[in-house]
Amino acid sequence: MALNWVWIGFFVTACATAVVRWWLGDEGIFTALLAALFDGARAGFEVALGLAGIMALWLGLMRVGEQAGMIALLARVAAPLLRKLFPGVPQGHPAQGAMTMNISANLLGLDNAATPLGLTAMRELQTLNREPPGTASDAQIMFVVMNTAGLTLIPTSVIAIRQSVALKQGLGAGFNAADIFLPTLLATFISLLAGVLAVAVVQRLPLWRARLAVPMLAVAGLLAAAVTALARLPAEQAARIASTMGAAVVLGVVLLFIVAGAWRRVNVYDAFIEGAKEGFGVAIQVVPYLIAILAAIGVFRAAGCMDALLGAVGTAVAWAGWNTDFLPALPVGLMKVLSGAGARGLMVDVMQTYGVDSFPARLAAIIQGSTETTFYVLAVYFGSVGVKNTRHALACALFADAVGILAAIAVGYALLR
Repeated sequence: MALNWVWIGFFVTACATAVVRWWLGDEGIFTALLAALFDGARAGFEVALGLAGIMALWLGLMRVGEQAGMIALLARVAAPLLRKLFPGVPQGHPAQGAMTMNISANLLGLDNAATPLGLTAMRELQTLNREPPGTASDAQIMFVVMNTAGLTLIPTSVIAIRQSVALKQGLGAGFNAADIFLPTLLATFISLLAGVLAVAVVQRLPLWRARLAVPMLAVAGLLAAAVTALARLPAEQAARIASTMGAAVVLGVVLLFIVAGAWRRVNVYDAFIEGAKEGFGVAIQVVPYLIAILAAIGVFRAAGCMDALLGAVGTAVAWAGWNTDFLPALPVGLMKVLSGAGARGLMVDVMQTYGVDSFPARLAAIIQGSTETTFYVLAVYFGSVGVKNTRHALACALFADAVGILAAIAVGYALLR
């Protein structure tokens, strides 16, 4: 029901604001809202259309991996940790393998791979859902919140944008576009931890027990070792290594699935086609959910509600006497919750306005790389399995977003000032 009231709130707030602006003389405000409404609907369909091909590819490959026994193998490898965070998922269930691959793709910043893998995991988790029809299970909520606060080792797309803007601004070879990767990693790890803890508290998972803490500490130790190794290298070299490693890992998994299928005498081609057919059905199923949320967000933005919200935050910060250097970057974080494309545009605007090497621009890049499009993720992931009652998922995801933004600001002040 949470998304229901949020969706209604977007429209009611936007229309009320538009009436006030029209009364004050803004004659074009209703036209702008109508255009935003239609643009959001079109964007939702276009996103789903683009998702269809990717879903067909990955669901086909997942079917090959499933018949080759590789998904079950991945599930056994990840079982020590996932069994504690997802107590309702039996050991060795295909959902564990799909979740492992999704988390790995997020770590490597491979969004195109992470989303279809995540949707596959949601479909597997739905087979275990014992809640009333249309209601999210505890396992689905934990998984979705982990995706909204997805941990990324290297924000390669943000680094590429920074490098592009730097070249346009005439910065020479001395500019380091990848200097934000360590702050971004710290911020997104804090966000992920906050999201997991929030869900665990609501679901009363025994986090204090050693059998859960030890696997989590082991994963944290591996991440720390990877970060330490990358931090010893020049940042641009570290970014290139992470990017190359990510592509190599994905291609390696694809080849492994195919070779393993051939070794086990699986008809790999037929298995791929069988799984790919399901991909189109999943993409079609999420169309109404995407149209609903993107249309509401577009109207909310067009009415000027986001600008008003940012102005109120700025006034409160100034009144409290705090340092306001972070304010130009704050819109990126607030927009990222609603729209990834909108947040990317705001980040570029900050870079162009203040200079790509300025504190606001670097902070905007950290926020962009360490937060996720929460409403998009909730709409796509829950929509793919027909879940309408998301229970505490939205509240926990927004809590993780808020912590992530605050962490990004704190890390930025600590490491970039």
